[in-house]
Amino acid sequence: MKDFRRLQVWHDAHQLVLVVYRETSNLPADEHLGLTNQLRRAAVSIPANIAEGCGPRTDDDFARFMDYAMGSASEVEYHLLLACDLDILPNDSHEPLHQKPTEVKRMLASFLGKLRADRCPLTAVRCPLTADRSRTHS
Repeated sequence: MKDFRRLQVWHDAHQLVLVVYRETSNLPADEHLGLTNQLRRAAVSIPANIAEGCGPRTDDDFARFMDYAMGSASEVEYHLLLACDLDILPNDSHEPLHQKPTEVKRMLASFLGKLRADRCPLTAVRCPLTADRSRTHS
């Protein structure tokens, strides 16, 4: 069992949720059951999936929950773009806010890459994901 609070990606995802809640508090009231709700739920899902994946599960389960978090981060990106295109979220709020889920996705991708590289099935054989690609094999 891993402690999700020790993962930097979880902290950054949690900060994203706090920013999304602050920014969406100013959205029109008629959007509270629509886009506001969807955006908040997707944002909350990112650190929640990271935390759930850290429970007493296998590494495969952990990777799957990190993938779910990645999907939720993409959903947040889309909802922010939509809010901007609908002129619900001002452009000056969108640009700095849009960078946050992108950064979380980059961290998740890096984390997943390392997790998958560490799980090479045969320890006596170099893992093809981390092997030197510049060497040619006959």
